[in-house]
Amino acid sequence: MEPFTPATELAAAVRRREVSPVELAELYLGRMDKLDPELNAFCFRDDDRVLAEARAAAEEVTRRSPEELAPFHGIPLPIKDLNRREGWPTTFGSRGASPEPNTVSDVVVQRFVEAGFIPLGMTNSPEFGTVSFTESEAHGVTRNPWDTDHTPGGSSGGAASAVSSGMAPIAHASDGGGSIRIPASCCGLVGLKASRNRVPNGVNEIEGFGTSGVVSRTVADTAAVLDVIGRPDPLGWYNAPPPARPWAETSLEAAGPLRIGVTTTPPVAMPVDPACVQAVDLAVRALEGMGHSVEEVDLTTLVDANRFVEAFGVVWNTGSAGVPLVDWDAIEPLNAALRKAGRELDSISYVEGVALTQLLSRQVVAPFTTGLDVLVTPTMAVEPPRCGSVWEGADVDPMAAMFNCFPMGMFTSVWNVTGLPALSLPLHTSEAGLPVGVQFVAGPWREDLLLQLGTVLEQALPWADRRPAMAA
Repeated sequence: MEPFTPATELAAAVRRREVSPVELAELYLGRMDKLDPELNAFCFRDDDRVLAEARAAAEEVTRRSPEELAPFHGIPLPIKDLNRREGWPTTFGSRGASPEPNTVSDVVVQRFVEAGFIPLGMTNSPEFGTVSFTESEAHGVTRNPWDTDHTPGGSSGGAASAVSSGMAPIAHASDGGGSIRIPASCCGLVGLKASRNRVPNGVNEIEGFGTSGVVSRTVADTAAVLDVIGRPDPLGWYNAPPPARPWAETSLEAAGPLRIGVTTTPPVAMPVDPACVQAVDLAVRALEGMGHSVEEVDLTTLVDANRFVEAFGVVWNTGSAGVPLVDWDAIEPLNAALRKAGRELDSISYVEGVALTQLLSRQVVAPFTTGLDVLVTPTMAVEPPRCGSVWEGADVDPMAAMFNCFPMGMFTSVWNVTGLPALSLPLHTSEAGLPVGVQFVAGPWREDLLLQLGTVLEQALPWADRRPAMAA
Protein backbone atom coordinates (compact mmCIF):
# COMPACT_ATOMS: atom_id res chain seq x y z
CA MET A 1 0.00 0.00 0.00
CA GLU A 2 1.34 3.43 -0.97
CA PRO A 3 2.24 5.49 2.15
CA PHE A 4 0.56 8.62 0.79
CA THR A 5 -2.84 6.93 0.46
CA PRO A 6 -5.54 8.96 2.26
CA ALA A 7 -6.74 7.58 5.59
CA THR A 8 -10.31 7.04 4.40
CA GLU A 9 -9.05 4.93 1.50
CA LEU A 10 -6.81 2.91 3.82
CA ALA A 11 -9.75 2.30 6.14
CA ALA A 12 -11.85 1.06 3.23
CA ALA A 13 -9.01 -1.26 2.17
CA VAL A 14 -8.81 -2.68 5.70
CA ARG A 15 -12.54 -3.37 5.69
CA ARG A 16 -12.20 -5.13 2.31
CA ARG A 17 -9.28 -7.16 3.76
CA GLU A 18 -6.98 -5.87 1.04
CA VAL A 19 -4.45 -4.67 3.59
CA SER A 20 -3.85 -5.62 7.21
CA PRO A 21 -3.51 -3.20 10.14
CA VAL A 22 -0.20 -4.96 10.84
CA GLU A 23 1.05 -4.19 7.33
CA LEU A 24 0.10 -0.54 7.79
CA ALA A 25 1.80 -0.30 11.18
CA GLU A 26 4.97 -1.87 9.80
CA LEU A 27 4.88 0.42 6.75
CA TYR A 28 4.73 3.63 8.76
CA LEU A 29 7.09 2.49 11.52
CA GLY A 30 9.59 1.63 8.80
CA ARG A 31 9.27 5.07 7.26
CA MET A 32 9.75 6.60 10.70
CA ASP A 33 12.98 4.62 11.06
CA LYS A 34 14.17 5.94 7.71
CA LEU A 35 13.03 9.58 7.71
CA ASP A 36 12.60 10.76 11.28
CA PRO A 37 16.30 10.97 12.21
CA GLU A 38 16.46 13.99 9.87
CA LEU A 39 12.94 15.39 10.22
CA ASN A 40 12.53 14.91 14.00
CA ALA A 41 8.74 14.80 13.82
CA PHE A 42 8.33 12.34 16.71
CA CYS A 43 9.34 12.76 20.34
CA PHE A 44 8.06 9.40 21.62
CA ARG A 45 7.68 5.94 20.11
CA ASP A 46 6.28 2.70 21.49
CA ASP A 47 6.60 0.33 18.55
CA ASP A 48 5.80 -2.76 20.62
CA ARG A 49 2.43 -1.35 21.71
CA VAL A 50 1.64 -0.10 18.19
CA LEU A 51 2.31 -3.53 16.71
CA ALA A 52 0.40 -5.31 19.47
CA GLU A 53 -2.63 -3.12 18.88
CA ALA A 54 -2.28 -3.63 15.12
CA ARG A 55 -2.26 -7.41 15.59
CA ALA A 56 -5.37 -7.16 17.76
CA ALA A 57 -7.04 -5.00 15.11
CA ALA A 58 -6.11 -7.50 12.39
CA GLU A 59 -7.57 -10.36 14.40
CA GLU A 60 -10.79 -8.37 14.86
CA VAL A 61 -11.07 -7.95 11.08
CA THR A 62 -11.27 -11.73 10.76
CA ARG A 63 -14.07 -11.96 13.35
CA ARG A 64 -16.30 -9.07 12.36
CA SER A 65 -18.16 -7.96 9.28
CA PRO A 66 -16.96 -4.74 7.59
CA GLU A 67 -20.05 -2.93 8.89
CA GLU A 68 -19.17 -3.82 12.48
CA LEU A 69 -15.69 -2.28 12.33
CA ALA A 70 -15.03 1.27 13.51
CA PRO A 71 -14.72 3.80 10.65
CA PHE A 72 -10.92 4.05 10.91
CA HIS A 73 -10.26 0.55 12.20
CA GLY A 74 -6.54 -0.21 12.24
CA ILE A 75 -5.34 3.12 10.81
CA PRO A 76 -2.18 4.57 12.44
CA LEU A 77 -2.46 8.13 13.77
CA PRO A 78 0.18 10.03 15.79
CA ILE A 79 -0.89 12.10 18.80
CA LYS A 80 0.48 15.60 19.38
CA ASP A 81 2.67 16.01 22.47
CA LEU A 82 0.26 18.45 24.10
CA ASN A 83 -2.37 15.79 24.77
CA ARG A 84 -2.46 12.74 26.98
CA ARG A 85 -2.60 9.13 25.87
CA GLU A 86 -2.99 6.57 28.65
CA GLY A 87 0.24 4.66 29.25
CA TRP A 88 2.46 7.17 27.43
CA PRO A 89 4.21 10.28 28.79
CA THR A 90 3.29 13.76 27.58
CA THR A 91 6.10 16.32 27.79
CA PHE A 92 4.30 19.41 26.43
CA GLY A 93 7.58 20.06 24.63
CA SER A 94 9.22 20.90 27.97
CA ARG A 95 12.23 19.73 29.95
CA GLY A 96 10.16 20.35 33.08
CA ALA A 97 7.63 17.60 32.36
CA SER A 98 7.25 14.39 34.31
CA PRO A 99 8.60 11.26 32.60
CA GLU A 100 5.81 9.20 34.15
CA PRO A 101 3.16 7.71 31.83
CA ASN A 102 -0.33 9.18 31.82
CA THR A 103 -3.02 7.28 33.70
CA VAL A 104 -5.84 8.58 31.47
CA SER A 105 -6.37 9.74 27.89
CA ASP A 106 -7.79 13.12 26.93
CA VAL A 107 -11.31 13.17 25.49
CA VAL A 108 -10.16 13.71 21.91
CA VAL A 109 -7.63 10.88 22.17
CA GLN A 110 -10.35 8.60 23.50
CA ARG A 111 -12.45 9.49 20.47
CA PHE A 112 -9.65 8.71 18.06
CA VAL A 113 -9.26 5.28 19.66
CA GLU A 114 -13.02 4.67 19.65
CA ALA A 115 -13.00 5.48 15.92
CA GLY A 116 -10.49 2.66 15.39
CA PHE A 117 -7.26 4.62 15.06
CA ILE A 118 -4.07 3.13 16.48
CA PRO A 119 -1.95 5.84 18.14
CA LEU A 120 1.44 5.91 16.37
CA GLY A 121 3.67 7.66 18.91
CA MET A 122 3.73 11.32 19.94
CA THR A 123 4.66 14.19 17.60
CA ASN A 124 6.76 17.20 18.47
CA SER A 125 5.41 20.58 19.53
CA PRO A 126 7.23 23.68 20.74
CA GLU A 127 7.06 24.07 24.50
CA PHE A 128 3.37 24.50 25.45
CA GLY A 129 2.58 25.09 21.76
CA THR A 130 3.48 28.73 22.21
CA VAL A 131 5.21 29.59 18.91
CA SER A 132 4.62 28.91 15.21
CA PHE A 133 7.88 26.94 14.83
CA THR A 134 8.34 23.42 16.18
CA GLU A 135 11.59 23.82 18.07
CA SER A 136 12.26 23.18 21.74
CA GLU A 137 15.08 22.70 24.19
CA ALA A 138 13.52 19.37 25.15
CA HIS A 139 13.30 17.80 21.69
CA GLY A 140 15.26 19.93 19.24
CA VAL A 141 14.30 21.21 15.79
CA THR A 142 11.57 19.64 13.66
CA ARG A 143 12.08 20.16 9.92
CA ASN A 144 9.93 20.60 6.84
CA PRO A 145 10.02 17.64 4.40
CA TRP A 146 9.80 20.05 1.45
CA ASP A 147 13.07 21.72 2.45
CA THR A 148 14.73 20.72 5.69
CA ASP A 149 16.27 24.16 6.13
CA HIS A 150 12.73 25.47 6.69
CA THR A 151 10.22 25.05 9.49
CA PRO A 152 7.11 22.87 9.16
CA GLY A 153 5.32 25.54 11.18
CA GLY A 154 3.84 25.08 14.59
CA SER A 155 2.73 24.23 16.95
CA SER A 156 1.56 21.05 15.17
CA GLY A 157 4.77 20.92 13.16
CA GLY A 158 5.64 17.37 14.15
CA ALA A 159 2.23 16.19 12.98
CA ALA A 160 2.51 18.05 9.67
CA SER A 161 6.06 16.87 9.03
CA ALA A 162 4.99 13.28 9.68
CA VAL A 163 2.01 13.34 7.31
CA SER A 164 3.72 15.36 4.59
CA SER A 165 6.67 12.95 4.45
CA GLY A 166 4.52 9.83 4.50
CA MET A 167 5.45 8.73 8.01
CA ALA A 168 1.73 8.76 8.84
CA PRO A 169 -1.45 8.86 6.75
CA ILE A 170 -3.06 11.48 9.00
CA ALA A 171 -2.19 13.02 12.38
CA HIS A 172 -3.80 14.61 15.40
CA ALA A 173 -3.14 18.34 15.64
CA SER A 174 -4.40 21.26 17.70
CA ASP A 175 -4.89 24.96 17.09
CA GLY A 176 -4.92 27.83 19.60
CA GLY A 177 -3.79 30.62 17.26
CA GLY A 178 -3.19 28.90 13.93
CA SER A 179 -1.40 25.73 14.99
CA ILE A 180 -3.29 23.42 12.61
CA ARG A 181 -3.58 25.82 9.69
CA ILE A 182 -0.01 27.17 9.78
CA PRO A 183 1.70 23.73 9.62
CA ALA A 184 -0.83 22.64 6.99
CA SER A 185 0.19 25.65 4.89
CA CYS A 186 3.91 25.05 5.43
CA CYS A 187 3.72 21.35 4.56
CA GLY A 188 1.15 21.21 1.76
CA LEU A 189 -1.71 19.69 3.77
CA VAL A 190 -5.36 20.27 4.63
CA GLY A 191 -5.95 21.81 8.06
CA LEU A 192 -9.33 22.64 9.61
CA LYS A 193 -9.79 24.58 12.83
CA ALA A 194 -13.35 23.72 13.75
CA SER A 195 -15.83 26.01 15.51
CA ARG A 196 -15.34 26.69 19.19
CA ASN A 197 -16.16 23.55 21.19
CA ARG A 198 -17.04 21.54 18.10
CA VAL A 199 -14.37 19.09 19.24
CA PRO A 200 -14.49 18.55 23.03
CA ASN A 201 -11.43 19.63 24.99
CA GLY A 202 -12.37 18.39 28.43
CA VAL A 203 -11.32 21.79 29.82
CA ASN A 204 -11.82 25.10 28.01
CA GLU A 205 -8.20 26.21 28.22
CA ILE A 206 -7.31 29.73 27.01
CA GLU A 207 -11.00 30.64 26.95
CA GLY A 208 -11.83 28.11 24.28
CA PHE A 209 -9.44 29.61 21.72
CA GLY A 210 -7.90 26.18 21.19
CA THR A 211 -9.32 23.06 19.58
CA SER A 212 -8.13 19.69 18.33
CA GLY A 213 -8.37 18.33 14.81
CA VAL A 214 -6.08 16.74 12.23
CA VAL A 215 -3.70 17.55 9.44
CA SER A 216 -4.53 15.42 6.43
CA ARG A 217 -3.97 15.03 2.70
CA THR A 218 -7.59 15.36 1.60
CA VAL A 219 -10.75 17.25 2.46
CA ALA A 220 -12.57 13.90 2.61
CA ASP A 221 -10.24 12.70 5.39
CA THR A 222 -10.76 15.91 7.36
CA ALA A 223 -14.55 15.69 7.03
CA ALA A 224 -14.68 12.02 8.02
CA VAL A 225 -12.51 12.59 11.09
CA LEU A 226 -14.64 15.55 12.17
CA ASP A 227 -17.60 13.17 12.18
CA VAL A 228 -15.92 10.93 14.76
CA ILE A 229 -14.27 13.51 17.04
CA GLY A 230 -16.67 16.45 16.61
CA ARG A 231 -19.59 15.01 18.56
CA PRO A 232 -21.14 16.82 21.55
CA ASP A 233 -19.65 16.04 24.95
CA PRO A 234 -22.41 15.55 27.55
CA LEU A 235 -19.91 16.47 30.28
CA GLY A 236 -18.75 19.68 28.62
CA TRP A 237 -19.82 23.18 29.63
CA TYR A 238 -20.73 24.06 26.06
CA ASN A 239 -20.98 22.25 22.73
CA ALA A 240 -21.26 23.70 19.24
CA PRO A 241 -24.61 22.80 17.65
CA PRO A 242 -24.32 19.36 16.02
CA PRO A 243 -24.79 19.04 12.25
CA ALA A 244 -28.03 17.69 10.87
CA ARG A 245 -26.12 15.12 8.80
CA PRO A 246 -22.54 13.79 8.74
CA TRP A 247 -19.86 16.16 7.49
CA ALA A 248 -18.60 13.48 5.13
CA GLU A 249 -21.98 13.62 3.36
CA THR A 250 -22.55 17.37 3.32
CA SER A 251 -18.99 17.99 2.11
CA LEU A 252 -19.94 16.38 -1.21
CA GLU A 253 -22.89 18.71 -1.83
CA ALA A 254 -22.73 21.82 -3.99
CA ALA A 255 -22.22 25.11 -2.17
CA GLY A 256 -23.55 28.28 -3.60
CA PRO A 257 -23.69 30.52 -5.27
CA LEU A 258 -21.94 32.16 -2.33
CA ARG A 259 -21.02 35.71 -1.41
CA ILE A 260 -17.28 35.49 -0.77
CA GLY A 261 -15.05 38.19 0.67
CA VAL A 262 -11.33 38.32 0.00
CA THR A 263 -8.43 40.19 1.54
CA THR A 264 -4.66 39.95 1.43
CA THR A 265 -4.22 42.83 3.89
CA PRO A 266 -3.46 41.63 7.43
CA PRO A 267 -5.24 43.23 10.41
CA VAL A 268 -1.91 44.69 11.59
CA ALA A 269 0.19 46.44 8.94
CA MET A 270 3.01 44.24 7.65
CA PRO A 271 4.26 43.09 4.25
CA VAL A 272 2.77 39.99 2.64
CA ASP A 273 4.99 37.74 0.51
CA PRO A 274 4.04 37.77 -3.19
CA ALA A 275 3.58 33.98 -3.18
CA CYS A 276 0.90 34.32 -0.50
CA VAL A 277 -0.97 36.91 -2.57
CA GLN A 278 -0.61 34.75 -5.68
CA ALA A 279 -2.14 31.81 -3.82
CA VAL A 280 -5.22 33.86 -2.95
CA ASP A 281 -5.50 35.16 -6.51
CA LEU A 282 -5.45 31.56 -7.73
CA ALA A 283 -8.27 30.62 -5.37
CA VAL A 284 -10.33 33.69 -6.29
CA ARG A 285 -10.12 32.94 -10.01
CA ALA A 286 -11.28 29.39 -9.37
CA LEU A 287 -14.18 30.55 -7.17
CA GLU A 288 -15.31 33.13 -9.70
CA GLY A 289 -15.21 30.46 -12.38
CA MET A 290 -17.58 28.38 -10.25
CA GLY A 291 -20.12 31.21 -10.22
CA HIS A 292 -19.51 32.64 -6.76
CA SER A 293 -19.65 36.38 -6.11
CA VAL A 294 -16.28 37.68 -4.86
CA GLU A 295 -15.68 41.11 -3.30
CA GLU A 296 -12.86 42.86 -1.46
CA VAL A 297 -13.13 43.04 2.34
CA ASP A 298 -10.97 45.21 4.61
CA LEU A 299 -10.37 43.56 7.98
CA THR A 300 -8.78 46.72 9.34
CA THR A 301 -12.16 48.50 9.24
CA LEU A 302 -13.91 45.82 11.28
CA VAL A 303 -11.95 46.10 14.50
CA ASP A 304 -9.12 47.96 16.21
CA ALA A 305 -6.38 45.41 15.58
CA ASN A 306 -4.05 46.75 18.27
CA ARG A 307 -6.74 46.38 20.94
CA PHE A 308 -7.50 42.91 19.60
CA VAL A 309 -3.86 41.84 19.84
CA GLU A 310 -3.62 43.29 23.35
CA ALA A 311 -6.73 41.42 24.50
CA PHE A 312 -5.50 38.20 22.87
CA GLY A 313 -2.23 38.58 24.76
CA VAL A 314 -4.01 38.78 28.11
CA VAL A 315 -5.39 35.29 27.54
CA TRP A 316 -2.31 33.89 25.74
CA ASN A 317 -0.06 34.80 28.67
CA THR A 318 -1.96 32.31 30.82
CA GLY A 319 -1.37 29.41 28.42
CA SER A 320 0.83 27.53 30.88
CA ALA A 321 -1.94 27.41 33.49
CA GLY A 322 -2.87 23.83 34.25
CA VAL A 323 0.16 22.28 32.54
CA PRO A 324 1.28 19.53 34.96
CA LEU A 325 5.01 20.17 35.05
CA VAL A 326 7.24 18.95 37.85
CA ASP A 327 10.03 21.52 37.37
CA TRP A 328 8.93 25.04 36.45
CA ASP A 329 12.51 26.27 36.69
CA ALA A 330 13.32 24.21 33.59
CA ILE A 331 10.96 25.98 31.19
CA GLU A 332 12.27 28.05 28.29
CA PRO A 333 12.83 31.83 28.64
CA LEU A 334 9.87 32.79 26.44
CA ASN A 335 7.37 30.76 28.43
CA ALA A 336 8.94 31.92 31.67
CA ALA A 337 8.34 35.52 30.55
CA LEU A 338 4.76 34.79 29.49
CA ARG A 339 4.03 32.96 32.75
CA LYS A 340 5.51 35.83 34.75
CA ALA A 341 3.30 38.32 32.89
CA GLY A 342 0.27 36.13 33.49
CA ARG A 343 0.98 35.80 37.20
CA GLU A 344 1.39 39.55 37.56
CA LEU A 345 -2.08 40.22 36.10
CA ASP A 346 -4.82 40.60 38.70
CA SER A 347 -8.07 38.69 38.25
CA ILE A 348 -10.15 41.81 37.54
CA SER A 349 -7.83 42.82 34.70
CA TYR A 350 -7.94 39.31 33.31
CA VAL A 351 -11.74 39.24 33.25
CA GLU A 352 -11.75 42.67 31.61
CA GLY A 353 -9.36 41.39 28.96
CA VAL A 354 -11.55 38.36 28.27
CA ALA A 355 -14.61 40.60 28.03
CA LEU A 356 -12.78 42.78 25.51
CA THR A 357 -12.01 39.76 23.32
CA GLN A 358 -15.72 38.95 23.29
CA LEU A 359 -16.80 42.51 22.47
CA LEU A 360 -14.25 42.86 19.68
CA SER A 361 -15.20 39.43 18.33
CA ARG A 362 -18.75 40.61 17.81
CA GLN A 363 -17.47 43.30 15.45
CA VAL A 364 -15.45 40.79 13.42
CA VAL A 365 -18.23 38.20 13.20
CA ALA A 366 -20.97 40.70 12.29
CA PRO A 367 -20.45 40.60 8.47
CA PHE A 368 -20.99 36.82 8.52
CA THR A 369 -24.48 37.43 9.92
CA THR A 370 -25.43 40.00 7.26
CA GLY A 371 -24.77 38.17 4.01
CA LEU A 372 -21.06 37.28 3.87
CA ASP A 373 -20.72 33.51 3.51
CA VAL A 374 -16.96 32.95 3.37
CA LEU A 375 -13.81 35.04 3.73
CA VAL A 376 -10.63 34.13 1.82
CA THR A 377 -7.18 35.20 3.06
CA PRO A 378 -3.61 33.94 2.90
CA THR A 379 -3.04 31.39 5.64
CA MET A 380 0.26 33.11 6.43
CA ALA A 381 1.80 36.41 5.38
CA VAL A 382 5.10 34.66 4.62
CA GLU A 383 6.44 31.50 3.02
CA PRO A 384 7.71 28.91 5.53
CA PRO A 385 10.61 30.63 7.36
CA ARG A 386 13.99 29.08 7.97
CA CYS A 387 14.49 26.93 11.03
CA GLY A 388 15.87 28.87 13.97
CA SER A 389 14.76 32.29 12.76
CA VAL A 390 12.03 32.41 15.41
CA TRP A 391 14.70 32.99 18.06
CA GLU A 392 16.32 36.04 16.43
CA GLY A 393 16.63 38.70 19.12
CA ALA A 394 15.35 36.36 21.83
CA ASP A 395 18.74 36.35 23.56
CA VAL A 396 18.09 40.01 24.38
CA ASP A 397 14.31 39.83 24.86
CA PRO A 398 12.61 36.42 25.06
CA MET A 399 9.37 38.00 23.84
CA ALA A 400 11.04 38.63 20.47
CA ALA A 401 10.09 35.07 19.53
CA MET A 402 6.41 35.97 19.79
CA PHE A 403 6.83 38.98 17.54
CA ASN A 404 8.79 36.87 15.05
CA CYS A 405 5.73 34.63 14.76
CA PHE A 406 3.35 37.48 13.89
CA PRO A 407 3.71 37.14 10.09
CA MET A 408 2.80 33.46 10.40
CA GLY A 409 -0.24 33.92 12.63
CA MET A 410 -1.61 37.34 11.72
CA PHE A 411 -4.34 35.92 9.47
CA THR A 412 -5.16 32.93 11.70
CA SER A 413 -5.35 33.89 15.38
CA VAL A 414 -8.37 36.18 15.05
CA TRP A 415 -10.54 33.17 14.20
CA ASN A 416 -9.47 31.36 17.36
CA VAL A 417 -10.73 34.31 19.37
CA THR A 418 -14.01 34.59 17.46
CA GLY A 419 -14.52 30.83 17.39
CA LEU A 420 -15.35 30.78 13.68
CA PRO A 421 -14.32 27.72 11.64
CA ALA A 422 -11.32 28.19 9.33
CA LEU A 423 -9.72 25.89 6.76
CA SER A 424 -6.29 26.01 5.12
CA LEU A 425 -5.92 24.39 1.70
CA PRO A 426 -2.58 23.74 -0.10
CA LEU A 427 -3.42 25.54 -3.34
CA HIS A 428 -0.06 26.96 -4.38
CA THR A 429 3.67 26.30 -4.51
CA SER A 430 6.17 29.16 -4.36
CA GLU A 431 9.08 29.68 -6.75
CA ALA A 432 11.27 28.23 -3.99
CA GLY A 433 9.25 25.01 -4.16
CA LEU A 434 7.56 25.52 -0.78
CA PRO A 435 3.83 24.96 -0.17
CA VAL A 436 1.63 28.03 0.29
CA GLY A 437 -1.82 27.70 1.84
CA VAL A 438 -5.01 29.70 1.42
CA GLN A 439 -7.37 30.19 4.36
CA PHE A 440 -11.16 30.05 4.13
CA VAL A 441 -13.29 31.31 7.03
CA ALA A 442 -17.05 30.74 7.40
CA GLY A 443 -19.75 32.05 9.70
CA PRO A 444 -20.73 30.50 13.02
CA TRP A 445 -20.86 26.69 12.87
CA ARG A 446 -20.63 26.58 9.04
CA GLU A 447 -17.94 23.96 8.61
CA ASP A 448 -20.20 22.56 5.90
CA LEU A 449 -19.47 25.52 3.61
CA LEU A 450 -15.72 25.19 4.14
CA LEU A 451 -15.71 21.46 3.44
CA GLN A 452 -17.89 21.91 0.35
CA LEU A 453 -15.60 24.60 -1.05
CA GLY A 454 -12.59 22.51 -0.13
CA THR A 455 -13.96 19.52 -2.01
CA VAL A 456 -14.52 21.42 -5.28
CA LEU A 457 -11.22 23.30 -5.01
CA GLU A 458 -9.40 20.00 -4.49
CA GLN A 459 -10.91 18.88 -7.79
CA ALA A 460 -10.19 22.16 -9.59
CA LEU A 461 -6.68 22.71 -8.22
CA PRO A 462 -5.53 19.20 -7.23
CA TRP A 463 -2.62 18.70 -4.86
CA ALA A 464 -2.75 14.95 -4.17
CA ASP A 465 0.19 14.06 -6.42
CA ARG A 466 2.62 16.63 -5.02
CA ARG A 467 5.46 15.09 -3.03
CA PRO A 468 8.10 16.74 -0.85
CA ALA A 469 11.83 16.21 -1.22
CA MET A 470 11.78 13.84 1.76
CA ALA A 471 9.11 11.57 0.25
CA ALA A 472 11.39 8.72 -0.83
